[in-house]
Amino acid sequence: MVEIVEVGPRDGLQNESVVLETARKIDLIERLVAAGARRVEIVSFAHPTRVPQMADAEAVAEHFAGRDDFSRIGLVMNDRGWDRAQQVELGEINIPVGATEAFNQANVGASPDETIELVGSIVTATRLPVTGTISVAFGCPYDGEVAEDVVVGIAGRLAAAGCAEITIADTIGVADPWAVRSRLEAVRAVVDAVPLRVHFHDTRNTGIANTFAAIDLGVEIVDSSVGGIGGCPVAPKATGNIATEDLVFMLNRAGLQPRLDLDQLIEIAGWVGGELGIQPPSSLLKSGGFPA
Repeated sequence: MVEIVEVGPRDGLQNESVVLETARKIDLIERLVAAGARRVEIVSFAHPTRVPQMADAEAVAEHFAGRDDFSRIGLVMNDRGWDRAQQVELGEINIPVGATEAFNQANVGASPDETIELVGSIVTATRLPVTGTISVAFGCPYDGEVAEDVVVGIAGRLAAAGCAEITIADTIGVADPWAVRSRLEAVRAVVDAVPLRVHFHDTRNTGIANTFAAIDLGVEIVDSSVGGIGGCPVAPKATGNIATEDLVFMLNRAGLQPRLDLDQLIEIAGWVGGELGIQPPSSLLKSGGFPA
């Protein structure tokens, strides 16, 4: 089985010009859970002035307190974000570490070394599973190409810090399937048994191909965003993750059968597009499933 982590309510919404009301965000998450999502990144504790789409993180998280039908993931980027995250009930913590100095400074206002230290301190302080996500693991909007050994080095340090999971993220969508295979093989060699997860933005239409390469290599955890919505506030021109329904369609055709309802996902993609006033890039939203 391939496990899908739905990131639409966080990564999907954070770069959209329309800021959804709290009730609409809650509605989106409820619809995704009803469709079968069991791990959902519901909030980011980013500074409200920098990412206004996530300003109501506490209210969204508090609504789902006590729920055990899905795991609620919160994104934490700095000490202040961690302070806020501790005031609500979550199931998991995700912390991004930029593979380059320039990106990490733009994204979280710290060096990669400082953020890795933050990861270690949070792992020590909480009983929640902590995922370390290596952002711009294939290319950076400021520094260009990212060397494989840089990513491998960060992955090794995240594993040593005690991360329960390590995500390799193509934040700006520049990876190709061959680079994905090479980089994941190199990372796997230094993280021992720590599970790997992948996060592919589809900026240049290679997201599904890159996902296939990762799954073919044995990766069993994949991020996706319903409708393919999203982007990154500090990565100009980057578009959203691969669409959840496109991923589910591919996996269904391969007989891998993730526990998500494709028809419901397509309906949700259309609904959230209407709420945001956009046409989501999802292929399945345009073409539908098969057989019809």
